[in-house]
Amino acid sequence: MNATTDDSIRAALPRISRRIDSIAESATLAVDAKAKALKAAGRPVIGFGAGEPDFPTPDYIVEAAIDAARQPRFHRYSPAGGLPDLKQAIADKTLRDSGYEVDPTQVLVTNGGKQAVYESFAALLDPGDEVLVPTPFWTTYPEAIRLAGGVPVEVFAGPEQGYLVTVEQLEAALTPRTKVLLFVSPSNPTGAVYGADAVREIGEWAAGRGLWVVTDEIYEHLTYDGVPFTSIATAAPSLGDKVVILNGVAKTYAMTGWRVGWMIGPRDLVKAATNLQSHATSNVSNVPQMAALAAVSGPLTAVDEMKVAFDRRRRAMVSALNSIEGVECPTPHGAFYAYADVRSLLGRSIGGATPATSAELAALILEKVEVAVVPGEAFGPSGYLRLSYALGDEDLAVGVERLQDFLGSAG
Repeated sequence: MNATTDDSIRAALPRISRRIDSIAESATLAVDAKAKALKAAGRPVIGFGAGEPDFPTPDYIVEAAIDAARQPRFHRYSPAGGLPDLKQAIADKTLRDSGYEVDPTQVLVTNGGKQAVYESFAALLDPGDEVLVPTPFWTTYPEAIRLAGGVPVEVFAGPEQGYLVTVEQLEAALTPRTKVLLFVSPSNPTGAVYGADAVREIGEWAAGRGLWVVTDEIYEHLTYDGVPFTSIATAAPSLGDKVVILNGVAKTYAMTGWRVGWMIGPRDLVKAATNLQSHATSNVSNVPQMAALAAVSGPLTAVDEMKVAFDRRRRAMVSALNSIEGVECPTPHGAFYAYADVRSLLGRSIGGATPATSAELAALILEKVEVAVVPGEAFGPSGYLRLSYALGDEDLAVGVERLQDFLGSAG
């Protein structure tokens, strides 16, 4: 092979790697960015896109960060896996909230929950390994699985079953390549919460099939109507050391911008993920780690106050959505999202257009009435809209009124 041929081959190589080029942009962040850009341009956009509490981070957490910033020892590198005091506090908090006992050596502090998601799958999956993904799913899960070389297998549960998958559905999706079950309760995007019996049944089924369970518990403190949170790690002790807990401070403490999450798992898995993080990002910024320490070791008073507002907004949003002909919205019992079934509106004339998909409907809503929602395509099948009720009461009231007027005009 001559130099000319070599040059031709190199010239034909793609500029971006196929692995990275195949990753889709985060749909929720894209919607939020577009809404914020329109607002910055003076448009009266109401954003139901991002799952971000409108409350400030509690003062005692902010003060802990300010104090840390003044200490020279936090101006230096720290252990890649997290500050020892924070790892101990996370272990203590997990025992307090979930009844699940772990050692600090089983904790890895990450740059937000997303890094914990990716590193868990990267440490578990080889090319072709399958992950059962209850659907609707948070948009990052399948992308993280694919990036790690795995294959997401969607298991869909619609509003008819409260967006809750069953053991029978999981069993039907099982193949010899299945290695992991992803389990999320309370759910983003649906707000669905699995009851204790269902959690135990699913956990015991996974244990009986020899599967790992990766469970995202970041909305553990945000449940309503007396519905309790149940950790699958506690409900199904038969899982043994094949369970990974993902969590973080973002949602519970209104700390989305602080970027502190964590994963909890068996020591060998956590060590592998820590090795990955040591090369990818090194330690999480020390000042946010100290803020997170104050959060997880402090009282839940501020959280309870936020929940009162979330609950009020939840009831108002669900009532408003269900008053629109052609919209069905089951009452969510957790997180801060409503997941509306709008399949009956597709193919009908609305605002001079006839949307065929929920993506087209979401784009039309933004264009015509300046309300930003996330279409179902970001979370699974078309035909649904996710709306966050973590925004302020006044914006929520204006936004849902616009939706009622616009969608109510469907011909």
